Amino acid sequence: MTTYHPTLKQLQYLVALHQAGHFGRAADACFVSQSTLSAGLRDLESLLGVVLVERTKRAVRFTPLGNAVVAKAHRILREAEELSDMVHCAGQPLSGEVRMSVIPTIAPFLLPRMLPRLRADRPSLKLFLREEPSAAAMESLHHGRADCVLLALPFATGEVEKETIELDALYLAFPKDAFVQDWPLDPPAEITPDLIDENRLLLLEDGHCLKDHALAACNRPGLRASAMMIGTSLHTLVQMVDNGLGLTMLPEMALDAGILNGTNVVARPLASAGANREIALVWRKNSPRAVEFRLLAEELRAG
Repeated sequence: MTTYHPTLKQLQYLVALHQAGHFGRAADACFVSQSTLSAGLRDLESLLGVVLVERTKRAVRFTPLGNAVVAKAHRILREAEELSDMVHCAGQPLSGEVRMSVIPTIAPFLLPRMLPRLRADRPSLKLFLREEPSAAAMESLHHGRADCVLLALPFATGEVEKETIELDALYLAFPKDAFVQDWPLDPPAEITPDLIDENRLLLLEDGHCLKDHALAACNRPGLRASAMMIGTSLHTLVQMVDNGLGLTMLPEMALDAGILNGTNVVARPLASAGANREIALVWRKNSPRAVEFRLLAEELRAG
């Protein structure tokens, strides 16, 4: 009996369709025509003798077996990519392509001061950056769409290795002339969690790990339920605070990058155990490029 093995290209088409949910978008992601992608998937199903995708005019639905095959395809494609990485790493370290996902509460503040020097010191490195929330970034890492992730810990990362870049302190930001509970006009040098009016606290929407870090730093059980989580970015939160809509928490790296410039907002450090987040570079456990990623972490620390 002849056994047919799927090609890597066919598995790439299958995974792309699963992610996009649309033949046209999947074809664009694979840089092929829609007819080429469709034919490749039909050949795959024909060779395996099974139906993986139910096609209708309105939707693309994967069969239970199709979903199982996609999960296995992710692992196969990742292993194939790591094989290529292993060969690449035998040459010059920190050269060639590195795909790095970066979370939105780090990217606009750390990257501008890091990238120019990295380009100058490592001209053969082609760093492809993708900004996405922590959960999406970790999914990209484990599915092989990203080689490493720059994010803030603690966060559920699965099995990864990491290098700490820095500790980033948390600050409370508020209008310069505003009263907060019983604060005097000149607030204390450090703010304790009990001074925070939770009814005026503005936080990032779900999906941003900074929200969880801020709530953990406050260590107040009732805060999570009553906090107003309405911001989509730190810049949006600062504008809300500047317009008197409430208070928010900001990481030190955002303050150092000048996020409060031109506003009537001031910030004071949060006096609480664990009032910081660990900025770290993470990658898949046992990756053949671990030495490269440790070198990249050193470059990030130097920035």
